[in-house]
Amino acid sequence: MRKIIAIVILFGGALGLFSCNGNSSSETANEGLGKLRPAEGGRYYGGIFNLSEPEYIKNLYPHNIIDAYSFRVASQVYEGLFKFEQDSLKVIPSLAERYEMDTSLTVYTIHLRKGVKFHDDDCFDGGKGRELKAQDVKYCFSKLCTQYPSNQGFHIFDGILKGAKTYYDASRGGKTPTGDLEGIKIIDDYTIEFTLSQPNSLFLAKLARPETFIFPKEAFDKYGIDMRIRCVGTGPFQLKPENVDEDASLILLRNPNYHRKDQYGNQLPFLQAIKVRFINDKQMALLDFKQKKLDMMYRLPAAEIFEILSETSEDPDGPQGKYVLQREPEMQTQILAFRNDQGVFKDKNLRKAFSYAINREMILDYVLNKQGFKAGINGITPPSFPEYDIDQIQGYTYNPDSAVYFLRKAGYSDGKDLKVTLDYNAEGNRNTRVVNEIKKQIKEVLNVDIELNLAPHSHITEKCTSGDFALIRLSWIADFPSPEAFLLMFHSKYITENGVSYPNIARYTNPNFDKLYDQAITAGTQVKAMQKFMQAEQTAMEDAPIMVLWYDEAYRLLLPRVQNFPNNPMQYRDFSEVYLEPEEENNTK
Repeated sequence: MRKIIAIVILFGGALGLFSCNGNSSSETANEGLGKLRPAEGGRYYGGIFNLSEPEYIKNLYPHNIIDAYSFRVASQVYEGLFKFEQDSLKVIPSLAERYEMDTSLTVYTIHLRKGVKFHDDDCFDGGKGRELKAQDVKYCFSKLCTQYPSNQGFHIFDGILKGAKTYYDASRGGKTPTGDLEGIKIIDDYTIEFTLSQPNSLFLAKLARPETFIFPKEAFDKYGIDMRIRCVGTGPFQLKPENVDEDASLILLRNPNYHRKDQYGNQLPFLQAIKVRFINDKQMALLDFKQKKLDMMYRLPAAEIFEILSETSEDPDGPQGKYVLQREPEMQTQILAFRNDQGVFKDKNLRKAFSYAINREMILDYVLNKQGFKAGINGITPPSFPEYDIDQIQGYTYNPDSAVYFLRKAGYSDGKDLKVTLDYNAEGNRNTRVVNEIKKQIKEVLNVDIELNLAPHSHITEKCTSGDFALIRLSWIADFPSPEAFLLMFHSKYITENGVSYPNIARYTNPNFDKLYDQAITAGTQVKAMQKFMQAEQTAMEDAPIMVLWYDEAYRLLLPRVQNFPNNPMQYRDFSEVYLEPEEENNTK
């Protein structure tokens, strides 16, 4: 049973605050805390934000974060030099106070905020968090450019930060590089300089990604791989091991020493805690939301969409509905990935046969009840970037004749001789409905029997990185706002020698794609970069390394009392300025 000692102390004896089965409501939680305390600007301190995720976190260690669930939790605990503005996704300073760039566009001088402290933790002398310094940034980034089992993030700096590849190669086999990483130089305790191999317009965005979150050396030395849940950061909330109930829930507590204030001078954050419960059943999650046991509902059961929409309001200045609806196209694409380098799907003709055999429009309209933005008939990049016209990318539409043609071209006169296993995770049963429909359509068009293998999300992630699959269901989500976040999945340099491959999960190789992608990265203007990215994406799609299913448009519901929590296409969540209004005030609107 999860320990609750720390919760009792923090909230002044609120022993009944969180039940072990996770059924306490937001209202009950606030009663345990007492009345919300007014802050400047009409805001309020206190309260617990209750939310759910359909899958448990895999890993909160910054260099090993490769799934959205872990990212959304880690973003509250850790900070990078930069972060994304929650509504616009504009890159803004976080641990950095300001920066300068030289005329060559390759040297960045970044000045750190003073007085930023790591969370209090036993890894420090006396258990008190010390001040963050430039040496901490150098340590984390040098470690990110070191080869070791828990590092899945080297691709962030590979080919970008000067000397990164040399440093990484020097660390092979557990060796310690003899010198410093060439592209990192400490000027003083609060100033650090980065030198790039060549100009890169997305460098600051990379410094906002989870792999570049900053943590202290003391934490890694003490906890090592246990940093999966032993988090020590500088963020607005902190996670203690006694507040982690594996596979069930976790509680993020307010960091009383957080360094930021809001525009009114209020010390952040406002919330006393965030409780994340892991509920795989969307119907159960929706019931909890309706009963105010959850403050937010992300993604709706397909069968409930029209009923729920009738009870919502999208206009913050209009009549108040029972719930507030937030919806927009997301930087997220639902796909099936083929294992390209071995097995039956090494033959691109078979990959094309499967791609033509799927009726994506029918899946979107009838299986998902239109809870998606568009059927995936183009490439992997979603329609979330105004300067990137995905309609110019030709993907695959439903064409049974073409499907059968490519099946035969792959050497299968009858699909019954082909054995394929599709690995997937349920995600509140949505994925189960989708893969069952795919199984049905493949059988009808190609006469191929697909064996479905349901596995937990953590197992699916392991299969992706290890290559233990032939066909696997994935959701590809951007962790920075650029088509590059999707297309890096296809670059051959991300296929590693030790068998672990990320982000090129499909193990796809095409020298022409690599060339075009690299040209996009070094392009002098955004327009030229987008042109090269589009050429690269079209090159990849002609080889059908993946099967694009649909582009997401997620529905997010909030209780009306939740304030200052804008939505965005990346589902990037920053709870530092979120606050809850008293029910009586909210009811007068």
